This record gives sequence, C-alpha cells and structure tokens, in this order.
Amino acid sequence: MRERLKKFIYMKVVLGFSGGLDTCACLKLLQEKYGAEVITVTVDVGQRPDQFRIAEERARRLGASKHIYVDAKEEFVKEYIFRSVKANGCYEGYPLSISLARYPTASWLAKIALEEGAEAVAHGCTGKGNDQFRFDLTLSAKAPNLRIIAPIRELSLTREEEMEYLAKYGITFSSTPYSVDENLWGRSIEGRELEDPSQSPPEEAFQLTQSPLKAPREPLIVSVGFEGGIPVSMNGEYMDGVKLIRELNQLAGRYGIGRIDIMEDRVLGLKVREVYEAPAATVLLEAHKALEALVLTREELMVKERIDRKWSEMVYVGRWFDPLREDLEAFIDATQKRVTGEVKMEFLPGRAMVVGRSSPHSLYEREMVSFHLR
Repeated sequence: MRERLKKFIYMKVVLGFSGGLDTCACLKLLQEKYGAEVITVTVDVGQRPDQFRIAEERARRLGASKHIYVDAKEEFVKEYIFRSVKANGCYEGYPLSISLARYPTASWLAKIALEEGAEAVAHGCTGKGNDQFRFDLTLSAKAPNLRIIAPIRELSLTREEEMEYLAKYGITFSSTPYSVDENLWGRSIEGRELEDPSQSPPEEAFQLTQSPLKAPREPLIVSVGFEGGIPVSMNGEYMDGVKLIRELNQLAGRYGIGRIDIMEDRVLGLKVREVYEAPAATVLLEAHKALEALVLTREELMVKERIDRKWSEMVYVGRWFDPLREDLEAFIDATQKRVTGEVKMEFLPGRAMVVGRSSPHSLYEREMVSFHLR
C-alpha cells in the first residue's frame, strides 16, 4: 500500500502551519488536490505555547510527513520589532504586528523548503487579505525557483466549507472561529460579528487585554529605558527584548491598554474593520516618540515623520526586501544615535500616558524657557 501511495505523490511541499482552520484545510488539500507530500513548519514568533502542541498534534493526525518547529522569537524582536520601534512602525492607527511577523515566518519557510529539497512552498492565505502579498513577495525573494501554492485562495473556500471538509477527517471546530493571528508584538481578531462595523467587539474576542472597566483603579508608573532607540530596560532592570515585551504585555494588558478598533484600507483597496490588541507595542511606541521629541530637532522630527510613514507603508504592503526599506533605515538609524534615556509612563484604565522623560542628549534648556528665571 505504501508503494502504491508513493506513485501518486509527485512533489514535496513545505507548508506554513499554525494548526488553525485554514492551515489544517491546506494540509489535506495539498495531499488530495495537489498530490503532495507535506512537511509542516510552525515558526514561533511569540504565540501562546499551547498552540505549538496543538499544531504538531494536528499535523501528525492529518498526515504530514514531518513537522518542524522553529523558535524565532529572539530573531523577530532584534531584526524586526526593534527596527519597527525605531521607525515608529504604525499603519492607519495600529502598530505593525501581524504584518511584521510574516517576514521571518516566510523566510524560514523558504530556507527549510530549500534544505528539504521541496518543489513548492504553501501558505494558508485567502485572496482577500494582505498576508498573501507578504508571503508571496518574501518567498519569491528568498526562493525564486520554488512554486508558491495557496490552496484556500486558489479554491476560493469559505470558512464554513473548510470546516465541513475537515470534519471528514475528524478535525472539528465547535463553531466558526474568529480568524486570529498572534505574536509577541500584537494580536489581530477578524470574522463573525466583527465584520459589522456598527457592532461593539464582544469581550470574548480579547485575550491579551482585560476590559478597562475591570482594570485596576490605582495608576501604575512604569519607566522604560532606551539606548539608541531600542528599549533595553523596565523600571531600571535591564532585560532582553523578549522578556521586556512579555512583561509589558502583561502589565499593560491588565489595564486594558492597547485595544484598537479601526477601519483599515487593505492593499487590494478593500476597506475593512480590524480589531487588534497590542499592549506592549502601544506603550513602547508612545514612549519612544516622547523621547524622540526630547532629543531631535524640529526639522529632524518633521522629516522623520514622513520617512516613518513610508517605512510603515512598505512593511504593510509586503515590501520588506525592497532596497528602499534599507535606504529609509539608513536615515532612521542616524536619528536614533541620540535616542537614549528614560521615559515614565502612567498606566490608567484603557490608556498609557507619558508623564516624564529624560536624556543625556536632551535639547531642552530649562534656563531658556522658564518663566521663573531671567
């Protein structure tokens, strides 16, 4: 039987696999519709740990020939998040989080596909969202000779059709789930009643933040230290980026900080309602901008605002590997040489407020502006 099955397998495919609805459907579709041997890859950019166990179990159950786990958290922070902090990475009101994580994920898929001798790389993107561009452009840059397969997009499947298809293989979902993506820098929630912009997001949609109505009433002061535009400490304690972001996510999340509900313009021109949670990102970006305002000149700030906006747009639309992104960062990095110091943030229910800032490179001269000194 094993030899007979091999005759039908005409290519090896590496699939980016989260264990969620879309990628589970992709795994079986690649086997049945494309005749592929499938190697699943899960890239850890800060998702909840239980997701990795679930992903591996579902991959094995659905017949993956191999499952590979990649711990990319430190890489994600140093090579992507910190660059975004320096560029105040934000698109139409939300910190770049999900879009940012697609680049290390797709890069690892390409690397593993080449190492495994695969003929193709697959992802679970639909034809309506932005991630298809981020995956496709990154895969094309990193492994131009590999075929890219997107089963959900190519077959135009709805989530209900995916659920019905997977039920035949014993993989069930209790109801049509939210479409959720999560990493260290943020979490996005789509689908169900959130598709109606007039409806308030239900509390069950949130996981990183509790309701501001249930947040502590007592304000909390948190100080964040920066060196060269990069956050390096919290409340005087130096820590690595992964730990710092995780601890800030917990502290700010308790206060309901970082909930974002916006109308977003996608790459395809579609206007959609997007709901995000980004506690640490919200705090760190506000603190970083406050420190920049202290140490950069007016002209530097004006030009940098335009550069930051262009950088963010490029990351959003999938152009991480465009040379222009590196050109923009040359200017951004030059401005960050003086962005060293400490910013005090006050956490209140639903918001974080800058209440103090200091830097050895401060351009503020009290003697020049004080009403009490000659």
